[in-house]
Parts: sequence; structure tokens; C-alpha cells
Amino acid sequence: MAAPADSASPECPAAPSMPTDPDFLSCVLQPPAPSSSRPDADYAALRRLLLRRKPPSALQHRMDWRCNGKGYVAYRNFLLRRIDGGSAHSTPSNSGRWAASPGPALSEADSWSSLRDLRTNNSGLSRTLSISSKQSDTERHVRFAEPAYSFVGMHCIFDSCKTSVTILKFGRASSDLLAYGAADGNLTVCQVSEPPSVLQKLIGHSKNITDFDFSSNNQYIASCSLDKTVRVWEISKGTCIRVVYGVSSQLCICFHPVNNNLLLVGNANKEINAINFSTGRVISKLNFDDAVTALDIDHTGQLIFAGDAQGYIYTVSVNSHTGSLSRTHKNKSSKSKSPITTIQYRTFSLVARCPVLLSCAQDGNLSFFSITTDAKGYLTLISSLKLASRLQTIRASFCPLLSLEKGEFIVTGSEDANVYFYDLARPKNSCVNKLQGHGSPVIGVAWNHGENLLASSDSDGTVIVWKRAKTN
Repeated sequence: MAAPADSASPECPAAPSMPTDPDFLSCVLQPPAPSSSRPDADYAALRRLLLRRKPPSALQHRMDWRCNGKGYVAYRNFLLRRIDGGSAHSTPSNSGRWAASPGPALSEADSWSSLRDLRTNNSGLSRTLSISSKQSDTERHVRFAEPAYSFVGMHCIFDSCKTSVTILKFGRASSDLLAYGAADGNLTVCQVSEPPSVLQKLIGHSKNITDFDFSSNNQYIASCSLDKTVRVWEISKGTCIRVVYGVSSQLCICFHPVNNNLLLVGNANKEINAINFSTGRVISKLNFDDAVTALDIDHTGQLIFAGDAQGYIYTVSVNSHTGSLSRTHKNKSSKSKSPITTIQYRTFSLVARCPVLLSCAQDGNLSFFSITTDAKGYLTLISSLKLASRLQTIRASFCPLLSLEKGEFIVTGSEDANVYFYDLARPKNSCVNKLQGHGSPVIGVAWNHGENLLASSDSDGTVIVWKRAKTN
């Protein structure tokens, strides 16, 4: 047993970390049996060797992390490097293709992209895709010690639309099913896994698609439009199986999470309608003070949160069996009277330690509320953030929870063609990151179920799927 003792001596390099069976490890680390006439001479050497083979600390593990043969520090510095360049413009010739690799600096073909093959042939544009922050260099290195929503670049691009992509969503509990609706009334369903491709083109609406939602099993999509109709589509066949006609523009829609036979639709006629999915009949309705522009429902299916065109947010109780609706609370999201473009519910927040709600108004006001469930959904404002006012209906979304981050992060589009990440828990310097790559105002944003992909859409019809950096 001399060899193991020598290999663990201070003069020799440490043995590489190797997985060890827990039962074996616990046995060999036991002291010699008391009945022994003398101590085991090999025990100390074995114990030293096995202790040196324990897994490294988390910090050391990150420093040794490998990506394409590069070390973690080199990889992090590559992400932090400032890249100069202007915005690029899309071409429709390569929709749904993988983004190409920019060169040897980071050669992961399905992660990082130059815009060389997907945009114009200007060599300067191959450097336009950058990941940066509005913080000082010192702050940037401190925050990226644990990456906060850093990305390795583009995963794939869809640019077959000729008009603005107004809304996009991933399928429920799905990491690779993506759909997006456009201003020309077309709804496109695609997959982002290898190879990325368009699965269906759902054609039927005659005007702008304002919202859509997947059923719980991802077999159906319900969409609404400015053409005053609600349509239900069977995705596998690409056909419309039901049309519900209204008297005004249909502005927002969602399936009931518990009773998928129930559709909830907000419209410009100041109503929320509960529609029977099977028959297409309106089984109940509730009137409001102005057009209902955005809504979401909690995971229990008991509370609806709806925003209107005057900036008010309503809490509505819904009966999962009968579909009956009743108002419980009315809240003002901000002092202005600007339409609500986003309402998003989340079951838990690290900041509030309870269910929370995010609202985004067209004037750039972002509001973050805690929800009191035992008071029928009463909202309490935790924090707010004022961004630049928008001409377009730009949406926002909660970011995935990170155990190593103590803030509340959201992502939103912008009319300067960037995707911005904000920490609502930081009143100053709230912008923590941004993605550059679009050539026109970014309107929609959505995370997949695995929370490793972020999709964004712009007014030129381009959809970019971004890939999050690996975290430990």
C-alpha cells in the first residue's frame, strides 16, 4: 500500500477527482477494529488518498468548467467583451435555420451566431450580436460571478413573416414547441429542436392576432383577433375546428387551467366572456369600465387578473364548473391612464414569498404586486419601474427563478430593437443585461418550459430564439 500513500504526498499533484461509491467510502474511512492487536498501517494512507479525491468546491468546479475546450474564465470574459456595431436587418431566406458560428472564439454551432448568413453580407454586421450591460466594469464582473440571465447567443431564427409578430408563446410544459401570431392574421406553429422547422401555418383570421393560448395537452390553440372572432385550431391537422363570432375586437384569451373546456376572452366591448370550448357558446360574461386588454389566471383556476385600457387591474373570481364570473377587487397600476399590455401571474416569488403579479402598460410603467390569496386576490404594490413610453404594444415577462440571485427579474422588448432584463428589486441601476440582434422594435418575449430558451419577436416579422448560458 506504499503507492497510494506516495500518490497522496504533498510533493505529488493531487489525484484527479473520481466518483466514489458512498458505501465503499464509509467502510474504508472507519477506524481499525478495537480488537486488533495493532493499528492498521495502511489505514492512514487510504484515508488521506480518499479525502483528497473528494469532489472540489463549487468555486473550483466553476473555474474548471469547460466549454468547447475553453476554460470558464475565458468563456465568461468572452461574454463580457464589449462588441461595437450597428443593428442588422433580416432576410427571409433562412427562416427556421440554425444560427451559424462566428469563428473559433466560441464554436458551439447551435448556440452562438453571427448574422453573416441570416442577415446582410456586410462583414461588420457579424459583430452586431452582443451581450452587454449598463453597469461599470467592476459591477459587471461582480454580478457575472454568478451569471444573471447571460446568453451564449442565438439558438435559431424564424423570419418568414412579412408583417409584425405581435405575440409569441411556447407550448405548455414544452421546451421546443413555439407559436407566434402576426399582424396579417396568420398563426405559425414551429419546433425549435433539431432541426428547427415550421410545423403548421394556421390561416383564417383576417386581421391582427391579439392573443392566443395552448390547451393543457398542446393539441389545440385558441386565438383571438381584431377581426372580432375567436378561433380554435387542431394543431396536428392545421385546421380550424370552431369559430366564435363577436361584436367587437377580441383582445386577450386563455384556457382555464383546471377545466380546459372553458375559454376566457377579454374584448373591446368591456367584457370578459366565458366560452364553452365544445359548443362555442358564451355561458357567462362580466362587464368592466373599459376594454379588457390583457388577462391571466392563477394555477388553481379560481382567480382571473385582467387589465383594461385605462390602466386598471381587476381581480375576478371564476367557478371552474359553471364558468360564472364575479368581480372582487379593482386596482390602479399607475397614475396614468395607459392600456395594460401584459398581465402575468406567478405562483411564488423569492422577494415577496407569496404569489405575485406583473403588469406592463403601454406608457412604459411596470408594476410588481403581491397577491393575498385569502383575501380573494387583493393586490399590494411591491415595486414599480418607469421605462420609456411606447407607441407599440410591447409585452414583458417574468424571468426564471435563480436560486443564487435575490432579485425579481423581468424581460421586456423595446422600441430601440433591444431585449432588456430588469431587476424589480433594485430601484437604481435596475437594468442588468440586454440582448442585441433585432433590427426593429421588439414586441413579444416568451420563455420555454425548460427556461433555457428565450424567444423574442419584432415589428419586421423576425423571431429570434436565444439560448441561455450554462449555469452551475
